[in-house]
Amino acid sequence: MKTEPFYEVKTVGKPHAVRTEVPGSKSITNRALLLAALAEGKSRLTGVLFSDDSRHFLDSLQRLGFPVEVSEEEKTVTIEGFGGRIPCAGTNSGRIPCAGINSGRIPCAGTNSGRIPCAGANGGRIDASIDVGSAGTAARFLTALLGLSCGRFRIDASEQMKKRPMKELLLALSSLGAEISYEEEEYRFPLVIGQSAGSRGFAGREVTVDVEKSSQFLSALLIASVLSEEDFSIQVTGTHGMAYVEMTVRMMEQFGVFVRRKEENRFLIAKEAAYQPRDYRIEPDLSAACYFYAASPLLRVPVTVLHVSRESLQGDIRFLSVLADMGCRIAEGEDGITVFPPEGRFAGGSWDLSSFSDQALTLAAIAPYAAGPVAIQNISHIRYQECDRIHAILSNLSAMGISCAEENGTVTIRPGEVRACTIETYGDHRTAMAFALPGLVTEGIRIKDPGCCAKTFENDFEVLEDAVIR
Repeated sequence: MKTEPFYEVKTVGKPHAVRTEVPGSKSITNRALLLAALAEGKSRLTGVLFSDDSRHFLDSLQRLGFPVEVSEEEKTVTIEGFGGRIPCAGTNSGRIPCAGINSGRIPCAGTNSGRIPCAGANGGRIDASIDVGSAGTAARFLTALLGLSCGRFRIDASEQMKKRPMKELLLALSSLGAEISYEEEEYRFPLVIGQSAGSRGFAGREVTVDVEKSSQFLSALLIASVLSEEDFSIQVTGTHGMAYVEMTVRMMEQFGVFVRRKEENRFLIAKEAAYQPRDYRIEPDLSAACYFYAASPLLRVPVTVLHVSRESLQGDIRFLSVLADMGCRIAEGEDGITVFPPEGRFAGGSWDLSSFSDQALTLAAIAPYAAGPVAIQNISHIRYQECDRIHAILSNLSAMGISCAEENGTVTIRPGEVRACTIETYGDHRTAMAFALPGLVTEGIRIKDPGCCAKTFENDFEVLEDAVIR
């Protein structure tokens, strides 16, 4: 991991074919961690991504009392789940798990007379305190789970995460009976959330959630919906990030829970739904792989990323179609997918990136070298991610001397002569990794705060140097 205040990208002297590996998917890793924790029994995850985000998620699960075994060297995690119940008081010291919705456990929250209330449901005591850092998936997924669970749980986050959207999810949880108190600003971390004694868990059989600012709100509610004791439906407004929602639905199915779509914007989960433990292999991170694939038309060399498949759960696989439109040839082999460059300069064009918007930064970073203008459409929502990514695109391209503008959620970039500059990352890992690409062909591109890549790909620049620059 680069810990210096700046990283100067090394230009490629003699281009050569690239063959590399990337870490496991952040999106799949964090979904698998929660699905395993909600299953009844032990699950073993392999190919796990270890990064700031996943370590915060793992630490949170451990503080909630889930038995977790970790081997970073082998990239494995084993988690024992309790069928939707959260071990009380956030320890592994033999406490009785709460939320006895299945037979054989002591039930929590006193939902019927004579039941034993879960620890901390009375008296204002906090059962567990967790810190989700800057991990959006941990923040949204664990907030939904704890908001619909017995007990009181304190959740804190980084200053960056405190600024990111949470209101729509918190309103949905509140409508379902979650009791929420805010220590600082309303609808922001830190907060205390959970269910008190006598609550029924789900105050209703349906909920509506707006996903225009984050599809993770819907994914969080979908994963936690198995806690309902009745058939449950989620009505959705907005269309942002539905590829990530499809990933969530497919992973829920892999863990034994099937989601029905009564209408395009309504999801149904049966009351008998329950996750099953399993051995689960996590895919390579397509978001990370795309930085290397984008180097193919830039350097005019073939690039292979091992173990990537067209059958990927990840929406970013669609970025390969953008590269194909630019003139690249895409080929899948037994060991992964290879992108072959066009014979000359790659083509410009217009693309809708609403469903795989992490690649807006990648496309913007290589656009100055295209044969014509590049328009990146329907990306208004990326203003609300780790940073205002539209601002990050415009400010960094301007610093590179490139003409660009944004109007109604579409960023238009005109090719030009790139000049040396320092890339302002705004603490955003994807800004840092994407804008390293121009440095491969233009001298003097420096990345500020390269250590921010630790969020998902802590040795990205080392892998880049070894695979591409060497």
